Amino acid sequence: MNPLSSSAFVATDTPARYISRLCKHFAHKIPVSFDEQQGRIEFDSGLATLQAEEPGLRLQVESGNADDLQRLQAVVASHFERFAWQEALTLDWQPQSASS
Repeated sequence: MNPLSSSAFVATDTPARYISRLCKHFAHKIPVSFDEQQGRIEFDSGLATLQAEEPGLRLQVESGNADDLQRLQAVVASHFERFAWQEALTLDWQPQSASS
C-alpha cells in the first residue's frame, strides 16, 4: 500500500532556521536528521520531511492512513506556526498524488 501524503509550502527568507528549530524540538523524543537544506522527522505514525526551496520551505508528511496523516499535519502545523509567529506563517496542506 502506498503511503498517503500531503505537502505545504511557505515563502520565507529563513527556511534553514525553521528546519533547525522543528528538528531540534522533535529530536528530544523521536529520530530526526537535518542540515541547512533538509530535515527528516520520524514519527511513530509517519514521516515529516522539510526541504528548503527558492523562495521558502516545503513541508511534507506521509502516513499509512488518513487519520494518522491528519494528526501529523496538525502536529507539524501547530509546532511550525508557533515557531513562525513573528512572520505569521501558516501551513495550507495540499494532498499529493501517489505518483508524485
